[in-house]
Amino acid sequence: MGLKQINRLHAISRKPARIILGLMSGTSLDGLDMALCEVSGSGADTQCKLLKFTTIAYDNDFKDKVREVFAKDTVNFEYLTLLNPWIGHYHGQLINQTLSQWQVRHEDIDLIASHGQTVFHCPHHQHAHEDFGNGTLQLGDGDQVATQTQIITVSDFRQKHIAKGGEGAPLAQYGDYLLYQSERVNRVLLNLGGIANFTVLPRNATVEDVQCSDIGPGNTLMDAYCQRYLGQAYDEGGKLAKQGRVCNSLLESLKAIPFFHFDTPKTTGPEVFSLTMLEQKQALCSEPLSHQDVLATLNELTVWCVLEHLSALQLNGPTQLILSGGGAHNALLVEKFKSRLPACYEVTELLQDGVCVDSKEAALFAVLANECVAGSGLFSFGKISLPG
Repeated sequence: MGLKQINRLHAISRKPARIILGLMSGTSLDGLDMALCEVSGSGADTQCKLLKFTTIAYDNDFKDKVREVFAKDTVNFEYLTLLNPWIGHYHGQLINQTLSQWQVRHEDIDLIASHGQTVFHCPHHQHAHEDFGNGTLQLGDGDQVATQTQIITVSDFRQKHIAKGGEGAPLAQYGDYLLYQSERVNRVLLNLGGIANFTVLPRNATVEDVQCSDIGPGNTLMDAYCQRYLGQAYDEGGKLAKQGRVCNSLLESLKAIPFFHFDTPKTTGPEVFSLTMLEQKQALCSEPLSHQDVLATLNELTVWCVLEHLSALQLNGPTQLILSGGGAHNALLVEKFKSRLPACYEVTELLQDGVCVDSKEAALFAVLANECVAGSGLFSFGKISLPG
């Protein structure tokens, strides 16, 4: 079985194009994004065409299981050990169900690219352990996915980034460079997921010119607040935030969080931008705040951190700000970007070869899996699991 699968992997690596199912499960725990892509070439010749896309919403049982360990300093070690294969098995089941609904045969898919479920992100600047460097942990064992689906699976992408001196995120830098560099305009790809991150592609950029960094909270604080206090998943379109007023004292207190003032590249997560932190900041405010006021302030915080980081780039000439992630659906955020950015900026949503706002991250992991199997090694991330 091993030699047969290795020969199969070698044959896949030599194909002009590969059918790859990219998976993404973000810190918002909304669901599992599945992007079925046709990825041709490799390196600078890479092209990615989206064939099918869906998001399978997580049920409360899955969310509750992950939240037992998510972004917590102390967890039950036995539980954590058991959760890793369970998530991989569960994702494998969701893949099988989706392929059946799509009427896509398993044998027609060359690779699965599985991001896994981040449960803790811990760059060096975030912890006090002098003997240790950067760390991050994604659960969802790739062997479970490969065995459940009988499809070669590439997973655990972030560990190579750490091994090479990075913080394990954001990995969008590599896929963004391969797919979206332009000779004509500067491009800033702004992903507004739980955490906001951007990839900066100056026109005619080489890979050494690319900047990529987390910059602060995207939706994580707004979503968590809505879930705890309003019983809803998120502030749809920013409608609740639009009804509130920005509390300047709370906003200034949030702006003082040290992460905002670190140099890029940098990474962060819900471990820093948590409701516990927000509640501590709110306790320092003397004025009463409605839920709408808090959401208005958090919305403004996201806008502020994006604009602050963009202004520091000092890009010359026409620049496209290309939005993706759930925050791209927040009309209030988008409206503020369009009204406050200089005239040289064009604000637009991602749409290229079928890859759009919601499917981008899953598709980018398909590109990384393609590089792992068929690339030159320059962007080689991920571990390969053979079906067994």
